[in-house]
Parts: sequence; C-alpha cells; structure tokens
Amino acid sequence: MDFLSTPEAWISLLTLTVLEIVLGIDNIVFISILSGKLPANQQKKARQLGLGLAMITRVLLLLSLSWIMTLTSPLFNIGSWIGITDGEWFEKLAISGRDLILIIGGLFLIYKSTHEIHNKLEGEEDEEGNAKKHSFWATIVQILILDIVFSLDSVITAVGMAEHIEIMIAAVVIAVIIMMFSAGAISTFVNDHPTVKMLALSFLLLIGVSLLAEGLDQHIPKGYVYFAMAFSV
Repeated sequence: MDFLSTPEAWISLLTLTVLEIVLGIDNIVFISILSGKLPANQQKKARQLGLGLAMITRVLLLLSLSWIMTLTSPLFNIGSWIGITDGEWFEKLAISGRDLILIIGGLFLIYKSTHEIHNKLEGEEDEEGNAKKHSFWATIVQILILDIVFSLDSVITAVGMAEHIEIMIAAVVIAVIIMMFSAGAISTFVNDHPTVKMLALSFLLLIGVSLLAEGLDQHIPKGYVYFAMAFSV
C-alpha cells in the first residue's frame, strides 16, 4: 500500500475513479438496453456479469501495458491506397491497432443502435407474430464486444493519468463496483420510459459515430455528446 502513502496518490485515485465512472456511462446504458430484452429473472444477472466482464477486461488490459502501447503504432496507411503519399494528411490517415478496434467497435455500435431503434419502432416478431425472445449468452457476447472497445478507451486514459499500475487497477475496481450498484436503477429507469430509451439509443448511436471518427483521427470531445444527451433528457 506504499503507492497510497502520498496525497498526490489519493488525488490520482479519486480523479481516475470519477473519470472511469464517467467513461463507463455509455457502457451502462448499452448493458441496460440489452439486458432489458431478456426475461426479468435474467436481467440482473446479465447486468452484473456484463459489468464484471468489463472490470476483468480493463484489469487484463492494464496488466498488458506494454502490449497496449504497441496498439498506438501505425499498422498501415489509408493514404497510400488513395494516392496521398506525404504531408499532414498522410500522417493523419495512418491506422493503428487502437484505431482499428475503435473503428470496428464504432461500426458495431452504430449497427446495433440503429437495429434497436428499428425494432423499437417497428417491433421484432417471429414467424407466428410473437415477440422474439433473446438468448442470455448471445446478449452477453454482444456486451463483451463493446466492453472490449470501451475498456480500451478507458485503459488508455488511465495510463495517461496515473503512474502506478496499482492505482489504475484500484480505480477500475472501485468504479465498476459503484456502477454495479447503480446499474439496476439506471436499467429500470431506461426501460420503463420509452422516450428515455429512444434517447439512450440515439446517445449510443452518437457514441458509435464518435468512436468511428476517433479511429479515423477526427476527435470529437465526449463532453459534447454527454451535454447533448443531458439536454435532451
């Protein structure tokens, strides 16, 4: 516990914990919407398991810091494919492993949000006209995919803010525990209010566009997205 022996370490832990919670809001909203499509007796289990997987993913990524750092190195350059071979734009079109994950995650989130909005408005029925039932493990797999994307963003932020790996892991664990206690209330609120649920899906669509843009080196401050969501609610 020597790493917590200074006031600076405690401030770093508190700041990083708050930031992890803020960065986890979109994750909670996504988990709430997906778990809400399951039978009532499976929803809490899906939320807890989803957040538990998010915590495990974050901790494993933190323990693989040397690998995480290599994800920021360019893998290829789109510019060479479209005839741009030098200058500032060529540098901007370099795609790293992190960029690829953000692009794929952003596209998945855009698809999933659009699909859920369509189902919310048009309905989702089987051949006999009954509402489709969703598989528990299929839902968990979808949650895990987005956990990886959101975790990568969260871990890279943590690496940039704290010096000690212990502080990063402690902040992640504390943040996820807090989110576990609040996820039920957030999920109930989102699923009990159709308008809020539609706004939440629109919010996830914006997050997907933001992730896609960031993967293409066009950073959109998340504060703008969060403000738009808060203003709409």
